[in-house]
Amino acid sequence: MQASPVPDKAKLPVHVAIIMDGNGRWATERGQNRSKGHYEGLENAKRIAGAASDLGLKYLTLYVFSTENWKRTKEEVGYLMGLIRSHLRQEFAFYKEHGIRLKCIGNRSGLPEDIQKDIEEAERDTASFSDLTLVLAINYGGRDEIVRSVKKIVAEHKDENSVTEESIQNHFDVPSLPDVDLLIRTGGEKRLSNFLLWHASYAELFFSDTLWPDYTKEELYRTIADFQKRSRRFGAYDKGSKEENKK
Repeated sequence: MQASPVPDKAKLPVHVAIIMDGNGRWATERGQNRSKGHYEGLENAKRIAGAASDLGLKYLTLYVFSTENWKRTKEEVGYLMGLIRSHLRQEFAFYKEHGIRLKCIGNRSGLPEDIQKDIEEAERDTASFSDLTLVLAINYGGRDEIVRSVKKIVAEHKDENSVTEESIQNHFDVPSLPDVDLLIRTGGEKRLSNFLLWHASYAELFFSDTLWPDYTKEELYRTIADFQKRSRRFGAYDKGSKEENKK
């Protein structure tokens, strides 16, 4: 079996984002309840976060729960909230071991009050760690984040000239979060699903057929190695080419 390519640590993407798709299908294929898939998906999120930190990535954002996920059954939403709650309360040792600073994006006001408090405590307790910033997108929607940002600007009684790309970004949930370099979606689907629409404007996209609980460190590293072979032009053109590249 051929070994997986090893990413060049001198050319790592700064910010990797992952849509962790396929938990429910993973469980269904094994004749198990969807909740089992979500549990295994959370366990794999920890493995991938640890692998990202070990590799030397600086930012990793994981799509945990979208603003659209409330449409799922009451039982499934309740289970997912329970998983989020237990993870935030019990994983300090894991974060400390891997030097992971936790940040969360999303509309916190729409979450249960105890989870809002858990997020604040987890962010505070891990604030001094500096190897990897792990961003959990909880009750998150890309459109929602942009709308909330503009509303914050309006609330500050700014005139229309104050609504700029810079001011919108400065009012995001984590204003310092850099643009996404590499966006990965597992599970075989090929869409963004309202994830980091602003931040991923020029992200390189990779789609994996692997269901999220089966996604491995080796596949992550292989994808990053493939990313490093791409030429990123950000709407410009390759001076070595005779034709201008389209945006």
